[in-house]
Amino acid sequence: MSDEDEQKAVAEPGPAETPQVPQPPQASQASQPPQASQASQPPHASQPPATHARHSTAAPASFGVRRVRARELGLHLGRHRTGKLNAITDVTGVRIGHATIIQDASERGGAARTGVTAILPHAGNIYQDRVAGGAFILNGAGEFSGLTQVVEWGLIETPILLTNTLAVGAVSAATVRQMVGANPSIGRDDDVVIPLVGECDDSWLNDVTAGYVTETHVREAIANAKDGPVPEGSVGGGTGMMTCDFKAGIGTSSRKLHEKDGGYTLGVLVMSNFGRMEDLIMGGLPIGAMLVPKYAEVRKRTQSFGSIIAIAATDAPLISHQLTRIAKRVALGIGRTGSYAAHGSGDIILAFSTANAIPRATRKMVYRMKILLDQRMDPLYEAVIEATEEAILNSLCMADAMTGVNGNFVPALPLDDVREIVRRHQAERPPPELRKRERRSSSERGQS
Repeated sequence: MSDEDEQKAVAEPGPAETPQVPQPPQASQASQPPQASQASQPPHASQPPATHARHSTAAPASFGVRRVRARELGLHLGRHRTGKLNAITDVTGVRIGHATIIQDASERGGAARTGVTAILPHAGNIYQDRVAGGAFILNGAGEFSGLTQVVEWGLIETPILLTNTLAVGAVSAATVRQMVGANPSIGRDDDVVIPLVGECDDSWLNDVTAGYVTETHVREAIANAKDGPVPEGSVGGGTGMMTCDFKAGIGTSSRKLHEKDGGYTLGVLVMSNFGRMEDLIMGGLPIGAMLVPKYAEVRKRTQSFGSIIAIAATDAPLISHQLTRIAKRVALGIGRTGSYAAHGSGDIILAFSTANAIPRATRKMVYRMKILLDQRMDPLYEAVIEATEEAILNSLCMADAMTGVNGNFVPALPLDDVREIVRRHQAERPPPELRKRERRSSSERGQS
């Protein structure tokens, strides 16, 4: 088979219950330089605006399947209820912003499929009013600048930025300039800052060496950060990311605890970029293995199976050691989707609590904090595992197919086929709640 043929997906129709893989389009050439992108999108949009990518074939309309979130496929994703938006922004004060870069090859370099995502823990000045933070590194073949200071101090004092591997330096420097502009005392009367910047490798779809991410994009992501619904899929830092050989990117989910457990809200946002198709698990079902045969002819990345950066936020009053324990449970949620934290994968997790805004200074240099007792943590552990699993699946479900640098093509997760697999499984073995209701109903009939 020639290289050209290998880059094409199977187009022949298959059995009704298995997917027909779309044929990747031919990428067009554009000579426009990268410009600042726009982050305004409809709620939970899967398709970023292409204001500077008029000729881009990143996610062609011909693929035309309406993207929906994982829960709409009928998957059983835990017992806890979600927040109102089922997003990290259900945690009051948390804001998310994206700057998306989609541009075809130009004199500057190959196709651009990248961007920046900003997470702001609250609406105030994070440098002056810090929040408690914790972290966990599941596998360290990646980078999250500023993380060692979080581990040491247990505090977060900068925005959190997500981008591609080779843009970490540019994003960090741009964030410093943005923060110094807002806080002129930095590095003079007050401490210097080390911005929190996490990365994944998007080089399968993005010309990562072309340096497309600039200060403009960092400032845009921060300035556009807002509460409310969070765009998912191929947006911001997740623009060029993929998971288990399907297009992925940014995903989010939340859980709202029962009042008896404190009524706290917990949310997770991921930039997901790991795994092989055969590893993908959705709601406990080996969906990836079932889809492998129909995607056998699609050329896949083989040198690196990527990484994942996960951010957990909660309004529960937790301190650093408790947030580190939350971050460790995020790793369990990642594992639920099929990850085994591969040798070359950077799986890094950051967690923070918005319950206490810790001032940089007080008159008596004393600050009183509310702290949840460790014995009350178990519901939060369970909730964060569920939210992490669902956030990863949302990143897959909301992302359209994409063609990028070197003609590399990544298909979208075939939602209709996943829905059908789930339907067949549930017909054979209903979810636990339904089985309980059926047993209760049978028992009541027996007593009558």
